[in-house]
Amino acid sequence: MSRMPKPQRLAYALSAIFTVSALPVHAYAQSAPPKQRAPRVEDKNAVTIIKAEDIGGRPEREVTLDRDAELVKDKTRVKADSACYRQVEDEVEAKGNVKIWRFGDYFTGDELKLNMDTGKGYMLNPTYQLEANHARGKAERLNFINEDEAQVVNGTYSTCQSADPDWYLRSDTLNLDSGRDVGTAGKTLIYFKDVPIIGTPALSFSLSGARRSGWLSPTPGFGSKNGAELVVPYYFNIAPNRDLTLYPKIIGNRGIQFGALGRYLGETDGGLYRGETYLEYLPRDRAYAKANPDENSDRWMIRSTHTQDLSKDWEYSWNFRAASDNNYPNDFSKTVSSSTERQLLRELRTDYHGEFWTLTARVQKYQVLQDPESVVDPSLTVTRPYDRLPAVNFHAAQYDVAGGFDWAFDSELTRFYHPTLINGTRLVAIPQLSYPIIGSSYFITPKVMVNMASYQLDAFGAQRADNLSRTVPTFSLDSGLVFERDVKFGGKQMTQTLEPRLFYVNTPYRDQSKFPTFDTDAATFNFAQIFSENRFVGSDRIGDANQLTAALTSRFLDANGAEALRLAFGQRFYFRDQKVQLDSSTPVVDAHSDILLAASGRISETWGFDSAVQYNPSQSRIVSESYTAQWIPGPKKVLNLGYRYLRDSFKNIELSSQWPIFQRWYGVGRISYSVQDKKILESLVGLEYNADCWVFRTGAQRFVTTSTKASTQIFFQLELNGLSHLGVGSPLEAMKTSIPGYQRLNEGYGR
Repeated sequence: MSRMPKPQRLAYALSAIFTVSALPVHAYAQSAPPKQRAPRVEDKNAVTIIKAEDIGGRPEREVTLDRDAELVKDKTRVKADSACYRQVEDEVEAKGNVKIWRFGDYFTGDELKLNMDTGKGYMLNPTYQLEANHARGKAERLNFINEDEAQVVNGTYSTCQSADPDWYLRSDTLNLDSGRDVGTAGKTLIYFKDVPIIGTPALSFSLSGARRSGWLSPTPGFGSKNGAELVVPYYFNIAPNRDLTLYPKIIGNRGIQFGALGRYLGETDGGLYRGETYLEYLPRDRAYAKANPDENSDRWMIRSTHTQDLSKDWEYSWNFRAASDNNYPNDFSKTVSSSTERQLLRELRTDYHGEFWTLTARVQKYQVLQDPESVVDPSLTVTRPYDRLPAVNFHAAQYDVAGGFDWAFDSELTRFYHPTLINGTRLVAIPQLSYPIIGSSYFITPKVMVNMASYQLDAFGAQRADNLSRTVPTFSLDSGLVFERDVKFGGKQMTQTLEPRLFYVNTPYRDQSKFPTFDTDAATFNFAQIFSENRFVGSDRIGDANQLTAALTSRFLDANGAEALRLAFGQRFYFRDQKVQLDSSTPVVDAHSDILLAASGRISETWGFDSAVQYNPSQSRIVSESYTAQWIPGPKKVLNLGYRYLRDSFKNIELSSQWPIFQRWYGVGRISYSVQDKKILESLVGLEYNADCWVFRTGAQRFVTTSTKASTQIFFQLELNGLSHLGVGSPLEAMKTSIPGYQRLNEGYGR
């Protein structure tokens, strides 16, 4: 064998790092399965039709065809300058400008020999195009093994549609098995712009994009906290409804981390089930051991969810999250959301449904990961919620019974546990009865409800065990009107509504200062909350009330009933002081609440917006406000602008976009800036290039992980459509999660 050229030797040297049995990047998406090709069915007894300008030979033995020869047998068609057809063997030999069509696949070459019955044969100097994934290539020789399988000898393969593809793989032997939907190759080089970029001693991939086992593309990475990284995943396609991906990762500053993701879904006699579990484990983290010599340096994290129907009316589920230490989100998070996740829930629950009732039993326990900066700044301390060991809930309701009444009953029995606070058991029962009166343009709903609760409290410090109980009745009256008129809005004929609404609540005062607050907090003041009977979330406090909520909503509806614009105004008026509070006996003296204003809609095909304002008229100042606007003038064009403000808490500006720059180049970016702290909370900048059969992405992302620390990641990626992706980091995931409305440049490929 001749000595390998220098560029190929360089590519094989790179393969020491990137050696991989490639799998298409979309091979293991668990969403919609790939479109399946119709099975190849051929009539073996079909008549063979022959055509040519000159036909000769021996009757019933051999037919020679000269000039524009053509043979057709069911799904196979052959054209050439000349051909010879042997009837007994059902075999054809063709020479000169040979073309063959088989089940949608297309081949050309200089010479062909093919058994029409078995599908066995060969073609010299062929080119080929496959129907399944529009792949194409050329070779020295093409061996037809059978109807489904072909072997490409010293040939190329690419999903680019051009005759001169931007990328292709070249292999000494390449097997294309459409029956098993798999392509396998021996020693292979992948070329990009005719330059070898990676070599591998073996290659395996799906022809249609279906999931299958194999090595996924290695993903190098670089971050400011962990240094250089390299992930080399292996995917196990266990079954159509089960898979497992192993993620061995080399982290330059820390060591070798092992990860695994298992996913499954299916059905039993009882019903459907599905779930997934993800695990990371890093034995002896070098960086952590150096900074914390007295602590265990083994780092790990686990996330697991599962839901399953045991019968038509009975199901159970779990949600389990855990981590080895407080610093885990800071050191290993790749997104802003995961870096701020510090209350890790472990829950096991089961639900049983009746005709008009539901019984739920659950156990909940939390692991709290404290922000490391809380040692210096106590305001950063993460509160530990109470565990529920267990909680049993019962809900029943029926509507339009006994002449139009609606009734409901809710009950909960919960054992609360906290390592540093008072513990106890709480029983709550809430019956309610309402009588809706509904007309074509109005509604009136009077309702009565009673909140009954009993507490058995454990001894805590100097406080003895105690039993407490309360009974709090509530009356409410909800009413509204709907007016309509035809208007023109934005040049379109629409229907405008005017919907005034009044909501009255009367709840007598009951002293609840001795009751603990296991799971209760003040509700967020918004449009949903002002139409609720209780100003607290949870069952430990029932707010006293003699109040009226007034609201006005106007909507603009198009001819199909879709909402183009919504305007809303609301305020609550208090007729007596609010004595029940969370931690203080001092009543709140207010004649009225803050004013709520909201506007949202999609005022055109390209513009959408959402806004909300909470305004305090007594102090003439804004308490909170948020504005978001989105402009999508066309495909791959989106601009998002947002502003969020909460007095004495935060004031943030957010801007994100995906936009074509010139020709095939696209820019992507996001910035979240804290005006109050005068610092950038999150930033992303990137570029994308979309060719016909490949996409290039590059950029960097930075986000805060604690109050004083941030993480920076850089990434670049070359994605070869239908084969794999190569590069550093995960830019596509960062772009999708950071930019609302982001569209993938190569739709139809990958996840």
